[in-house]
Amino acid sequence: MSIAAYIKQDLIASILSGKIHGERLTLDALSQRYQVSTRPVRAAVQDLIDEEYLKKGGGGRLVICSKPIGGAISPPEMPIDWSGVITNDLIQISLEGTPVLLREESTAEKYGISRFAIRQIFQRLAGRGILKHLPRRGWELRPFRQEDLDAYIRVRVGLELMALELAWPRLVDEELQAIYNRNGLPENPDSLPVVDNSLHAYLIEKSRNPFIADFFERHGVYYNALFRYESYDRDASIQTVVQHREILEALLRRDRDAAERTLANHIRKTHSVLLANRPKSDGIDNSNRQER
Repeated sequence: MSIAAYIKQDLIASILSGKIHGERLTLDALSQRYQVSTRPVRAAVQDLIDEEYLKKGGGGRLVICSKPIGGAISPPEMPIDWSGVITNDLIQISLEGTPVLLREESTAEKYGISRFAIRQIFQRLAGRGILKHLPRRGWELRPFRQEDLDAYIRVRVGLELMALELAWPRLVDEELQAIYNRNGLPENPDSLPVVDNSLHAYLIEKSRNPFIADFFERHGVYYNALFRYESYDRDASIQTVVQHREILEALLRRDRDAAERTLANHIRKTHSVLLANRPKSDGIDNSNRQER
């Protein structure tokens, strides 16, 4: 079952059992609920609209149609996202900073899935710049380079500031407050902060600029996976929560200068621990690793 099919079936089960009856739904909220991008959510939602479980409401919201409420309906079993699993494993290896040669056959054997499935995953990763296909040799994993990260951050600052400018007239206080509330500071010295990074996707979606969205869809997967490793550092996570809240407070009071300043500062200064805390891993497909 694909992720989109799972989301569709899970929403049908929730709608018919009344678990989400009356909720105010948006693509952003559903993406947050299922911890996926908006792409599979859009596909699932379109099917549910076509089948009259949902309909479009005002302001980009979704409304649940009148459907007979059935008995308890078991939600579908969550499928394994092999693409996500393999991507995260490869990112971890990438942090070691050396080129690695991967082979389809041994990788498929390791994960217990078909070589065809591995090839599809590798082709998608190649499209996102994580892998490079070497004819008759295999697939080369992109090694982490600090200079590449620096270049990405410079472009990211410019594009997210542009997204903020375009999104400005479409900001919704209720949505901004919800993101603010999901960024939580630790309650005591032994607890951990709760980091919610959806502000960035929110601004990009509200910008309604497909070229900005395309850049982050193509290049963001690799760097977002890198940034997730920084979440293991408690101090760095606290800093991220504080910066998210500063940006959101400026947006809520419609202080554009402060919002732009704090957003740019956040993007530029939240990755200082990346190299110092990069994990070491034997990774996957060690038998075929070739360092140059």
